[in-house]
Amino acid sequence: MILWLCLCWGFSPSAGQPDSELMARYLEEQLLADYSIVEQVARRVPRQAKFLQRLETRPRMSEFHVRSTIISRYAFTTVSCTMVNSGSEAREAVFEMQIPAAAFISNFTMSIGNKTYYGEVTGKEKRNSSDDKERHKKPPSPTEGRENGYETFKASVFIPRKMQARFILHYEELLQRRLGKYEYTVSVRPQQLVGRLRVEVNILENSGIVSLEVPPLRNSKQKGNGKAEGDVSPPPSTVIGHTKTLAKVTFNPSVVEQTRIARNGILGDFIIRYDVNRELSVGDVQILNGYFVHYFAPTDLPPLPKNVVFVLDSSASMVGTKLKQTKEALFTILQDLRPEDHFNIIGFSNRIKVWQQDRLVPVTPNNIRDAKKYIHNMSPTGGTNINEALQTGAKLLNDYIAQNDIDARSVSLIIFLTDGRPTVGETQSSKILSNTKDAIRDKFCLFTIGIGNDVDHKLLERMALENCGMTRLFQEDEDAASHLKGFYDEIGTPLLSDIRVDYPEDDVEQVTQNFFPNYFNGSEIIIAGKLINRTSDKLHVEVTASNSKKYILLKTDVAIDLPSRNDIRGVPGLEDGKGDNNYIERVWSYLTIKELLNSRLKSDDSREKDNLMEKAKSMALAYNFVTPFTVLKMKEAGLHSEPPQEEFISPSTDGIGEKVQSLQGHKAPPGIRREQDKQRIKISKTSADGDPHFVIDFPSSKFSVCFNIDGEPGDILRLVSDHKESGVTVNGQLIGAPAPPNGRKKHRTYFSTITILSNKPERSYLEVTPKRVILDDGERLVLSCGRSAVVRSRSLEVSISAYSNITVTIRDSISFVILIHHYKKPAPYQRNHLGFYISNSKGLSSDSHGLLGQFLNHEVKLLQESLNTSRQEAGQNQTEALKANPTNTLKVKGRLVPVVWKQRRIYNGQQEVDCWFAKNNADKLIDGSYKDYLASHPFDTGTSFGTINSL
Repeated sequence: MILWLCLCWGFSPSAGQPDSELMARYLEEQLLADYSIVEQVARRVPRQAKFLQRLETRPRMSEFHVRSTIISRYAFTTVSCTMVNSGSEAREAVFEMQIPAAAFISNFTMSIGNKTYYGEVTGKEKRNSSDDKERHKKPPSPTEGRENGYETFKASVFIPRKMQARFILHYEELLQRRLGKYEYTVSVRPQQLVGRLRVEVNILENSGIVSLEVPPLRNSKQKGNGKAEGDVSPPPSTVIGHTKTLAKVTFNPSVVEQTRIARNGILGDFIIRYDVNRELSVGDVQILNGYFVHYFAPTDLPPLPKNVVFVLDSSASMVGTKLKQTKEALFTILQDLRPEDHFNIIGFSNRIKVWQQDRLVPVTPNNIRDAKKYIHNMSPTGGTNINEALQTGAKLLNDYIAQNDIDARSVSLIIFLTDGRPTVGETQSSKILSNTKDAIRDKFCLFTIGIGNDVDHKLLERMALENCGMTRLFQEDEDAASHLKGFYDEIGTPLLSDIRVDYPEDDVEQVTQNFFPNYFNGSEIIIAGKLINRTSDKLHVEVTASNSKKYILLKTDVAIDLPSRNDIRGVPGLEDGKGDNNYIERVWSYLTIKELLNSRLKSDDSREKDNLMEKAKSMALAYNFVTPFTVLKMKEAGLHSEPPQEEFISPSTDGIGEKVQSLQGHKAPPGIRREQDKQRIKISKTSADGDPHFVIDFPSSKFSVCFNIDGEPGDILRLVSDHKESGVTVNGQLIGAPAPPNGRKKHRTYFSTITILSNKPERSYLEVTPKRVILDDGERLVLSCGRSAVVRSRSLEVSISAYSNITVTIRDSISFVILIHHYKKPAPYQRNHLGFYISNSKGLSSDSHGLLGQFLNHEVKLLQESLNTSRQEAGQNQTEALKANPTNTLKVKGRLVPVVWKQRRIYNGQQEVDCWFAKNNADKLIDGSYKDYLASHPFDTGTSFGTINSL
């Protein structure tokens, strides 16, 4: 018996396939039986089917099953294939499966007749060992090229006559988010019609599954397009079902349906795309048995401006379709540039041609028109001078950054496209890499694109890795225009720069990459690590980043569930007992190995490369992964071993909240934390809170004054109006609630929205509700009140303490604190609402007005001096006398205001405050009546009493 196993690039040619509809229907009816015993293989078949079967010399595939379980973006896939040799002599059977290049094979088992062979992952001893030679990735060639992001696993055996062989392959991958979707792809290419063909995918995302879609099958030439032209329906026989957190997708075509798709059995890629619920926060942090994984993909962020240089190959090899499609893609890309972007174009062959010498130009209609003309006139000629083209592009971008006052938080990048290898100038890859790295100097990122089979993909991959970019490779016969546009869409909208994710050093270890130069819209940042202290009840997480004119700090404490309630048993791919069924640990190992491989690829030091190789090999062996430094060797099982069995276990909906708990924003413990946060707030008594109750503190007079405003639901009250001088306005909108039983009021009112506007030195506004904060300074940013965060711009800082308060600081001289009041089980007369407190009013002018603002720079006097005492100075008897005295009077701006002594509850760290209370909606205390303080809309900016403007 001959047995061989290989991992190679591309597809192997498939044999011809009978295309008779009669044969297809016969197979559908007859091949659904179980072929587990030899006697069933040798049954009689109709004469015409016998004739067609004689034409087929290969063993027949009776079963092809793919089952996958995706848990929080991590996919475990098991492929099972059964082949039957019904002939009178031994025949060669080839099991071939295309898998994602980013996936790791974790197990492989074969059963031929009564013998079982299992795969064992072992380390490569030497680079030139026999195993390495056998599995060497051959240089791409026109007949055996690298597919775009896919490799082909192949196993070949001879099956004895009247017997069958069964193959079971396991592989794992971490799904990458691109253009706002995760994409899981299964290659369905059995290369012959199959009696029992089934694909089953189970998805578990406790954050919530959104936008689940199954496009039509995709063949190799359509890869990257996503859907066939004019057809968006799922493949025939596809069944989709999902709840909020679970989804199950099956593809089970009959033989007749397979024939209608492709009579040679090469159906194509079965694709599932989906996304999960998310918001601007520290992200989704999941913890299980001492390991954590952190997914960060914020939304609702304005894009950063770009400085981009396109470096395009125009050598002779680009002639024809490649250059035509490149031009088509660039026309569309140029149209998608934003007004705040700057760009330039370089064409290169053996000569370097720069469109606009020594500068980047802004995006204007005229510049876009001229750029399209330049691209249209590019003609293929000469050789390929990659080194000089990159040097020119890097110098152009470096000079532009140095000589122009560009936005410090803009994103600069080079997009480089070629279809070949260096043939002119510097041709040594090591020199080109070194020169490129020296020219870029970590100031911007390089993104590389390769088209066709002649491109040096290793050079492009390493150039991108060394310069914080990405690379994409496309086949010559694919739709390059849509590929190029799709790749640009991935990197064309940067949202954040200089992202850093930190955890306490004493709490975590072996954390994967935690600094990222850029975050692009529709992508995702993933970090994983190990917990040092497994007995801790929480993990502190902080994310810092820059967004256009703002600095952002997000932070939270994630609860750690000590009983390991996140455990999932029976994950496909772990049936052999290796590992501990901890999918988060496998995510960590997957990411760590990938980073070790990339670090080795970037390193030029032989000792460092060997060290990185040994670390990657050791971890791959520990987790049973096939990598470039490990091989899969087949060994025969014992004489009494059982045939391989499939143990597919899908997630169950029973107790899903306990089995897998996504800890997105889970606080530890929320009640205590909120109280502690509020106690740390240092603010004055001057406030508007509750129903609403107003308190004004007069420190020099050593007493406080309070009053109520009995407004109507929907009223918008002007709290601070200083738009003309300091540029600051604060308005509060009321929401209604029923009055408590036996109360004198017909209803209650609370603040549901606080709006803060500022127009100096630049216009911005802030809208706060109990659920979210909207900051708009020309770029809209939405933050959740349930996530701790800090956003800082040139003149404004917003700090959110989750579920507790928001502190707003303007030019370091004005500070407001907004308290968030949430009720777990609100009574009918209670509503979630806000409280407004003034912490620092130094930056407000003496002309500021509003229900609170008019008192900030004015003093109030008691006519009876004996009563002008603070609560601390007053004894118990004197306090009682104050309460009983009905003739106490305040003098305010020449007006006499009768007041009574009261205790008022506020929430600035003190439970109660003593104050002089003015009745009747603060009659005579405030200028005019309370109706004079009603704003027409939340952005009303009354500059003085009785005057209304709009921002």
